[in-house]
Amino acid sequence: MFRMIRLGGLTVLTGAGFALAPALAHAEAPRLESLDRSVIATAAPDNGVLVQWRLLATDPANARFDVFRNGVRAARIGAGQATNWRDASGDLQARYAVRRVGEQTRSEALNLTDGYLTIPLDRPEGGVTPDGVAYEYEANDGTVGDLDGDGRYEIVLKWQPTNAKDNAFAGFTGPTLIDAYTLDGRRLWRIDLGRNIRSGAHYTQMVVQDFDGDGRAEVVLKTADGTIDGADQMIGDAEGDWREDGGEIPSRDRTGAEQKPDGTLTVGLKGRILSGPEFITVFDGRTGAALATAPYVPSRGRSGDEATSEEMAALWGDGYGNRSERYLAGAAYLDGRLPSIVMARGYYGRTVVAAWDWRDGRLSQRWVFDKAPDGYAGQGNHQFSVADVDGDGRQEIVYGAMALDDDGTPLWTTRLGHGDAMHVGDLDPTRPGLEKFGVHENVAGNGGVGSAMVDARTGEILWRTPGQHDVGRGVALDIDPRYPGAEVWASNSNDLYSADGRVIGHTRPQQMNFGVWWDGDVLRELLDGTRIFKWDWENQRSVPLLSAEGAASNNGTKANPVLVADILGDWREEVVWRTADSSALRIYVTLHPTAIRHVTLMHDAQYRSQVSGQNSAYNQPSHPSFAFDAATPAERGR
Repeated sequence: MFRMIRLGGLTVLTGAGFALAPALAHAEAPRLESLDRSVIATAAPDNGVLVQWRLLATDPANARFDVFRNGVRAARIGAGQATNWRDASGDLQARYAVRRVGEQTRSEALNLTDGYLTIPLDRPEGGVTPDGVAYEYEANDGTVGDLDGDGRYEIVLKWQPTNAKDNAFAGFTGPTLIDAYTLDGRRLWRIDLGRNIRSGAHYTQMVVQDFDGDGRAEVVLKTADGTIDGADQMIGDAEGDWREDGGEIPSRDRTGAEQKPDGTLTVGLKGRILSGPEFITVFDGRTGAALATAPYVPSRGRSGDEATSEEMAALWGDGYGNRSERYLAGAAYLDGRLPSIVMARGYYGRTVVAAWDWRDGRLSQRWVFDKAPDGYAGQGNHQFSVADVDGDGRQEIVYGAMALDDDGTPLWTTRLGHGDAMHVGDLDPTRPGLEKFGVHENVAGNGGVGSAMVDARTGEILWRTPGQHDVGRGVALDIDPRYPGAEVWASNSNDLYSADGRVIGHTRPQQMNFGVWWDGDVLRELLDGTRIFKWDWENQRSVPLLSAEGAASNNGTKANPVLVADILGDWREEVVWRTADSSALRIYVTLHPTAIRHVTLMHDAQYRSQVSGQNSAYNQPSHPSFAFDAATPAERGR
């Protein structure tokens, strides 16, 4: 069975056992990364060795490959066959390599004897806050980019102190540090964001992609006085210290607040950063050196002015930085050709999104969304997603219960309000275009809607489920081959839904966190904490596939990995976890063979953009622009 699908601005023909081959290209096709073959060899689960490698979007549809063992050709992979090969009699003492037929250069395999690649880390020393609280460092979220232009990804990692704080709570934190590592464990540089960038999930989002098309990725971060770049150069005023040293102000929120005898609520200011210059900085991916710095948009006040607590409360909803210090970031192909930088502030009330371009050594502002029309305030999530929702070859920003067009103008709003999780992709392949599924927090104010499936182009609500209170978790992943597209479930119900809103079971997976393409079929597996599960749809239970002993997840109850992305080998995804002591990262790879031939997911512009934003705030899995079709025509009738 063949299907026409959209792939990052391309229309392609695909079917079981066939490569994705361009059939029609948009005039402004995205400039995607020039990647190597990324050949890896692992122990196969039933003896022997599994060798796997990348199929690139630039490969011809009939590309064939030779696999070499110890310099001698051991197999030829024909046109249409999957880009992995099991050497039944092999062992990991052998040297493997792969070459596309017609090319001269062989790509040597990386042998992974433990089923994962270990990247040793240079763990920073801890410190002591001004009020005498000691802290250590833990490896936190990460992302990837080809920083040096060699076709291999490097890891950009955030180090978070153990006293990191949510915005709702007062207290000093240690500085956030950003490292870059090669896959062989060499640290390239370290950026110290300094004392004027508070540490926590909502403050520092890392945007890493090749923004100017020169073949090397840049790193973009929010910075402040005292940030030290990877070349040991200071940004702003080295003496500036904008941390509050005490005091309290009235609060309307009970989270993080203290109730006084008269019943009023107050919140402490100590350690919060409510004033001082704010910047956006582009860093060289090779050296970590700052290339350009500009004032961050928007500032806490109006038109770049500092704001009093009363003015901040009027603008954002509170005067102590709970709402104004909520940052999001990512990358989007706003012109259809090169990615732009997208930086955002606020989502509970005032919402401001700014797009920037890094072109020809110059940082320029593309547009700013701020003067929101009615219905757009308070509609943002703890993350945004990126997709070409209107099919014009340029990507839009889906910011929760609202969306912005590629030029920054309002596209739609559902008015369903803020949420903690959402998924954007071709979730229902039986209808045209893309869909967005999300859960919602303020069910008392949105008519009792706990979750909803929405047309990503128009914002039309396709179907919804009720909620009694804050619905904190929800996912949309294809886990059942009997139904086309994604299956959907959330924490407000025990029901499992098809993509078109039908209840297909009264038992759902307990896992509602991350998805990963791990085994050999096109169904997605469930990732939660440091374990991967397969949904047994016949018996309605989750079956463990992997338990990463010695690894640890990030961000408390969010329990997300450092990153999930197609980093190595064929089209399946890898999972990056830190070790429990933060001495190393481990990139876990699948040990399962597959019969499915597929271009690397990183050559789908939507997937690549969503990977760039995956580390932002409440991490969410990345979705490509197309749907794998796991349901057969006979099964669809059920």
